[in-house]
Amino acid sequence: MTLETKQLEATPINSTFEAPESQSEFNWRECWYPVCFLQDLPKNHPYRFSLYDEPFVLFKNTDGQIICLTDRCPHRGARLSDGQIIDGRIECLYHGWQFGQDGQCLHIPQLSTEAKIPVSACISSFKVIERQGMIWIWAGEVETAIDELIPTVPNLDKLGCFSLDYMRDLPYDQSYFIENVIDPAHIPISHEGIFSDRTEAQPLEMEVLESSHQGIRGRYRKTKKTNQPWNLLDFVAPSLVIYKINNENESKFAGSALYSIPLGKNRCRVLVRNYSNFFDYKTKLMPPWVDHVMTRNKVLEGDLPIVVEQKKQIERIGKNLQELYLPLKTSDILVVAYRKWLDKYGSSLPFYQGYSTAKNIENSENSQHLKTLDRFSQHTLICNSCNQAYQLTKRLQKSCVGVAIALATIAILTDTSGIKITAVSASIALIILAVMAQRLKIQFEDSYTRH
Repeated sequence: MTLETKQLEATPINSTFEAPESQSEFNWRECWYPVCFLQDLPKNHPYRFSLYDEPFVLFKNTDGQIICLTDRCPHRGARLSDGQIIDGRIECLYHGWQFGQDGQCLHIPQLSTEAKIPVSACISSFKVIERQGMIWIWAGEVETAIDELIPTVPNLDKLGCFSLDYMRDLPYDQSYFIENVIDPAHIPISHEGIFSDRTEAQPLEMEVLESSHQGIRGRYRKTKKTNQPWNLLDFVAPSLVIYKINNENESKFAGSALYSIPLGKNRCRVLVRNYSNFFDYKTKLMPPWVDHVMTRNKVLEGDLPIVVEQKKQIERIGKNLQELYLPLKTSDILVVAYRKWLDKYGSSLPFYQGYSTAKNIENSENSQHLKTLDRFSQHTLICNSCNQAYQLTKRLQKSCVGVAIALATIAILTDTSGIKITAVSASIALIILAVMAQRLKIQFEDSYTRH
C-alpha cells in the first residue's frame, strides 16, 4: 500500500515503510513539492517559482481556486508571471494572450473574432492543493496525483497546536540543505547564542531504523547524561526532514518540520515549521516578522555561508564525498545515510550529490558570483509579514523626517516661545522615532554574520 499521511511523522522503531515492489523506485515527478505558505501567496498578481529550473506560475481564478501553469507563453516565450490577472485569467504582458485554469488559451487580441484559437496555443497545467496552510504542487501528470502522499504533520491538526512558520530562498542545492538539517550535531556550535550553547556539544548515539525509496527513519539521543530520551529524526523523500522531540509529559508535543523545494541548480527554498502545543500566549500573539528578525533569519544565516563554501570546496576538488568526508559514528550516521540514499534512489533526479556518486554536478562559475547572504531578496521580499513590516517602517521613517522638518521650520519662523518649544520638542521626538525606524528597517535588509 502507499505511505499513509498519518505515517509521515517520525514513528517508533517497529514501524515500516510499506509499499509494493512496483513502487521500489523513486520518481521525482510523482511527488508533492511545497511552494510557499498560503499567507505568502499574493492575492491579485501572479506568483512565480521553479522546480529543477522548470518555470511555473501560480494565480487565482474568479472562484479563488489556485491555478498552476507552465510559466512560459507559447507565443514568443515570455514569462506569464510578468503579466496580470484579468477576470480569473492570466494575461501575458507582451501581447495580451490570456490563459485559463487548464492551460487553454482563451483570448488572442491579434486574432479576429471569427478566427479559431490554435490548439497548440495551450500550455501545461499542474495539480495544486492547499494543505495545512501550505501550497503544494504535483510535478507529474494531473491524473497520477495521490493527495494522501502530501507529507503533512499530524500533530499540526491537533487541538492547541501552534506553529512558527518561516520561508527563505538559499543559494545552494536542496541536498546540501537536507544534509545540514539532518545533522543535529552541528547545532550547539553553529547556532551558539541563538538557541543553543557549545557546552551542549557531545557524542550522540544515532541509529538508522529504516530506509527505502520513501525516505529514512532515524533517531538520536545525547550521551553526556545517562538515560536520555530518544529524539526521532526522519527524512521523507524528497523534501522533508522532521524532528520529533520527546517530552516526559505525554500530553505535550513539539517538533520541527523542515520542508524544501529544489528551485534549480544552486537554488532551493526552505519552509520551516516549528510547532508545539505548549507555546505561551506571547509567542502566539507575536507578529511573524518579529520571530523572523529576532531568531529565524539568524539561524539560517549562521549556516548559510558555511554550506556555500563547503559546496564550492567539494566541487573544486572533484572527488566524491566518500573520499572527502571523515564521518564519525557519534555525529554523522544520518548525514551519510542520506547521501547513500541519493546513491541508491537518486538516479532519476536532474542533479544530485550522493556519497559515492553524483549527477550533473559541476563547479558553476555563475554561482561563485552570487551574493551569499542577502536577507532582503532571500526572505523579506517573499515573506508577506516581513515585507509588510518593511514597507510600513519605510513609510514611517519618511513621514517622521518630513514632519520633523516641518516642525523645525515652524519653530524657526515663530516668535511665540510656547509654540517654539512644543515644535522643537515634537521635532526631536520624531527624529528619534525616525532613527528607531531606520534601525528596524536595517533588520529586514542586513544579514547576521557570526563572529
